[in-house]
Parts: sequence; C-alpha cells; structure tokens
Amino acid sequence: MLIDVISVCVRPEFQLDLVFKNGEQRRFDMRPLLLMKPWNRIAAPTLFECVRVDYGTVVWPGEIDISPETLYDDSAPIIQ
Repeated sequence: MLIDVISVCVRPEFQLDLVFKNGEQRRFDMRPLLLMKPWNRIAAPTLFECVRVDYGTVVWPGEIDISPETLYDDSAPIIQ
C-alpha cells in the first residue's frame, strides 16, 4: 500500500510530524536511522531541519530520503 506524504513538520529530538494523503497524521522518530548511512549525513539539527516533501515522501539535500511505506509503518498516530 503506497501512501504519499503531503506535509512534514520538524519536531524536537529529530522527530517528524507527517500528514499522509489519506489524512492521517503520524509522528516518525528519526533517531535510530541517524546512526546509519546515508542518514548520518543529516544528524546535525541544522541539516535535519532542511527536510521537505517531494515525490510523495520526505527528502533532504544530497538526495537523502525515506520510503513513504517506512515512514507510515514505523510511525505512531498523533492523538489530538
């Protein structure tokens, strides 16, 4: 199941608040990935904050991205 990301907001401690095309809002914790390549290249807060949405997922400068399936599967719903 492919669910596109339509917006991203950077939260403290390398968290991302995501809105998916189906309307769900979920929070993704990037900290485990920041220990691995290629994501270790964005482990500084100033670089991490350069995230944007492109082609249905989140991307950073240097062509660093994460599949939307991973973002969805490994995130938690945001309870409002």
